Amino acid sequence: MSGTGNQSCLTGAEDTLSLLVCLFHAWEEWAGLDQEDYLSVLEYLLWVFTPLAIVFIVPFLIVIFLYLSILFLHVYKRKNQLKEAYCNNLWDGARKTLATLWDGHGAIWHGYEIHGMEKIPDEGPALIVYYHGAIPVDYYYFLAHVIIQKGRTCHSVADHFLFKIPGFKLLLEVFSVIHGPQEECVRALKNGHLLAISPGGVREALFSDETYPLLWGERKGFAQVAIDSQVPVIPMFTQNVREGFRSLGTLRFFRWVYERFRLPIAPVYGGFPVKFRTFLGDPIPYDPNINAAELAQKVQQAVQSLIDTHQQIPGNILRALLERFHTKYKAH
Repeated sequence: MSGTGNQSCLTGAEDTLSLLVCLFHAWEEWAGLDQEDYLSVLEYLLWVFTPLAIVFIVPFLIVIFLYLSILFLHVYKRKNQLKEAYCNNLWDGARKTLATLWDGHGAIWHGYEIHGMEKIPDEGPALIVYYHGAIPVDYYYFLAHVIIQKGRTCHSVADHFLFKIPGFKLLLEVFSVIHGPQEECVRALKNGHLLAISPGGVREALFSDETYPLLWGERKGFAQVAIDSQVPVIPMFTQNVREGFRSLGTLRFFRWVYERFRLPIAPVYGGFPVKFRTFLGDPIPYDPNINAAELAQKVQQAVQSLIDTHQQIPGNILRALLERFHTKYKAH
């Protein structure tokens, strides 16, 4: 199409679609592209954007899995409505089924292992304190093991924003997730339940990195909960959890948005099938002679010790991937 042809095309365009087609042909002539050029450009774009698509899309698969879990719960609830009056534990079957699904996901994708499960009591309360990954998928696997191996449900403390996500209410209720007032935490423990808390919470999830710093600040509420409930504290850490998923929260803009508006919007990427091993440390028994600040420091040191013992610093995604598929891995 010549320059004169382009001008007549633009002049004779009768609607928006005709105008867009005309502009496309004009650009095509200006760029000098033919069919082979298109294929080359498409091949180049595919080469450039495929890795980006993989690392940013895979985390959404976890979200999809969560929503599938919620869908299953809704189906399960509808199917068992008639049994509700006769059964005091309507959701036991649902919890165990979902736990089996998550356990299978962990075994297949991450070769998930847990060490020290015997430290979780078969009955009675305990407070579990853990390091928070960018996406705490390792914690979901841990919950699955508690349900399957111990036949218990571990109550969990989650950030307020999780309760505002559409569709999550039923999932949070069935798995005994609470938003964390100290009184409610103490009540759960005094009723004999397990309770898990990550003192770093969203801040640690978004702003920690491959060097695995604990971002607990001066938080000691969890320690006061343990003291008021007179329960042991069990430290927990999962090896390579930062290599599975990473956050762009280290960029100043996302840190500023969170600190200013409390919006956890830092993008997460990854979903890499690295090896996950969860380690449970020795329980820290209740001691009436120490205060909350002293206990908080003691628990932080225990979690840090697990990190120092079981995690290579800085974490490396490639090394963690090789470790996942290496049949003769030697534990650190």
